[in-house]
Amino acid sequence: MKTVRISVAKDFSKVPAGRYSGDGSFSGQKFREDYLVPALRSGATVVVDLAGVAGYGSSFLEEAFGGLVRKEGFERDFVERRVVLEASDRAFRPYVGLARQYVERAEPE
Repeated sequence: MKTVRISVAKDFSKVPAGRYSGDGSFSGQKFREDYLVPALRSGATVVVDLAGVAGYGSSFLEEAFGGLVRKEGFERDFVERRVVLEASDRAFRPYVGLARQYVERAEPE
């Protein structure tokens, strides 16, 4: 199985913010739709490095990761297996746990 590696800071933005596309160019919805969904639909395992940004709001993380279950219809266990969250800088490890919680709590709409 192929692996797609995504660094939020290098590949998307050093200042991710907002939930919806209307909130700005670097929202959780945009990250989910433009990066996560295409990689998952290609059959890849997606490794996301959350380090190197100014910080994350809960709305960004919930929309990007919880939205995979809630909006995109992926099964929770599929997302938990195929989206690997990491933080190359340990200061960002709390965001890994928070994003995982949003996936665990997400319910399909």
